[in-house]
Amino acid sequence: MKTRFSFALTALLLGVASFAYGQVGTDVKKAADDTGKATDKAAKDTGHVTKKAAVKTGEATEKGAKDTGKATKTVAKDTGHGVKKGTKAVGHGVKKGAEKTEDVAK
Repeated sequence: MKTRFSFALTALLLGVASFAYGQVGTDVKKAADDTGKATDKAAKDTGHVTKKAAVKTGEATEKGAKDTGKATKTVAKDTGHGVKKGTKAVGHGVKKGAEKTEDVAK
């Protein structure tokens, strides 16, 4: 009787252990699936944020380039006006100097 009871108890314990190991395997698989889904979502979200940041950077770069172009054009115009005025002033000074030289030479 003791032997039969021992065998029955052993069989019961093995059955419970098998069930427990099976449940652990199911839980591990479910956790792995959940981790995979979370990783996939995080990767998609990261990609979306990266794309938005790249678009914003491109827009800012384009605006900066336009502003730089405008500033360069303004500086070039101002430089041109300054050179023109300077040339007139030098020309006027040269003309006066030439007239004075002519008067002295007479």
